[in-house]
Amino acid sequence: MKKNRMYYIRQSAAALTILLSASLCGCSSDKGVNGQVIVYNWGEYIDPETLLMFEEEYGIKVIYDEFETNESMYPKVESGAVAYDIACPSDYMISRMIQNGMLSEINYENIPNAKKNIGAQYFEQSRGFDPENKYAIPYCWGTVGILYNRTMVEEPITCWEQLWDEKYADNILMQDSVRDAFMVAEKLNGHSMNTLDPAELEAAKNLLIEQKPLVQAYVVDQVRDKMIGGEAAIGVIYSGEAIYTQKENPDLVYVIPEEGTNVWIDSWVILKNAPNKENAEKFINFMCREDIALMNFEYITYSTPNEAARELIEEEEIKNSEIAFPDLSQYGNLETYVYLGEDGDYLYNELWKEVKAY
Repeated sequence: MKKNRMYYIRQSAAALTILLSASLCGCSSDKGVNGQVIVYNWGEYIDPETLLMFEEEYGIKVIYDEFETNESMYPKVESGAVAYDIACPSDYMISRMIQNGMLSEINYENIPNAKKNIGAQYFEQSRGFDPENKYAIPYCWGTVGILYNRTMVEEPITCWEQLWDEKYADNILMQDSVRDAFMVAEKLNGHSMNTLDPAELEAAKNLLIEQKPLVQAYVVDQVRDKMIGGEAAIGVIYSGEAIYTQKENPDLVYVIPEEGTNVWIDSWVILKNAPNKENAEKFINFMCREDIALMNFEYITYSTPNEAARELIEEEEIKNSEIAFPDLSQYGNLETYVYLGEDGDYLYNELWKEVKAY
């Protein structure tokens, strides 16, 4: 979706977990002595030690492959070139995969740790893209909000509207992402971030054009370094990255804006034609176990929806962090992205081109 999961560079870990693509050739027919499970996940998005632990405990070989974006993941899964059992897409891509009949329904009886350990609020939030919680089990989640430097602003930043304040001209960082940029404008206008209403989209486009002279830069990863280094006063950022920036610069404050925002969720799904469905269920159940979920949280730093794992966090500051674990019931107008169809994607991209070209 939008997050950079390559946040921490761990070359040695990658060497443990990433198999050469040649290893995947013909993997659907070679099940091995004790079977296997074929997993497709974001880069640097799992503790490699947990894969070894799963293999040792179940005697099931993990064939592990990585993708960089939802958009690169989708066609590879759709083509069936590799018969993956499990993938970990983001909310809106899961919506697309459900629409196109690419996913198998979850049998929760075979994945008891999901219902036992995953918080009800995360399943509730998932209904935005998986209406009956039939296809996806939350793995990681977070929010999009505002990071500001308390030494560089005149008052606390609490809302998207302040990103249009002229006194912060050339000190504002926006995400270089069509959906995230339009989300900010749509929330400010009181509209859904999944809108396809032409008038609402035109209003959002005009608002972004109005803001553009105040924006120092449209960035992705650079928002971290710029905010840590005091190069900007305000930036739109993902919560998982905000936790890191605050450790590097204690003057930085993260807030969920009053007008509402995006709650993103990445989830485990089982592919429709998974050749090793039973092993896939065992793998997901293992990943939902509290000790394993804790290991993954500590490795990737993005918030875990596993409430039992959260109770095991020893560092109280992290365990009770309002950035990592905000009480979503305290905020209004929260949404997850849904797939808008090819026509919807085209419309957003064309409007974004107008903003960037202005």
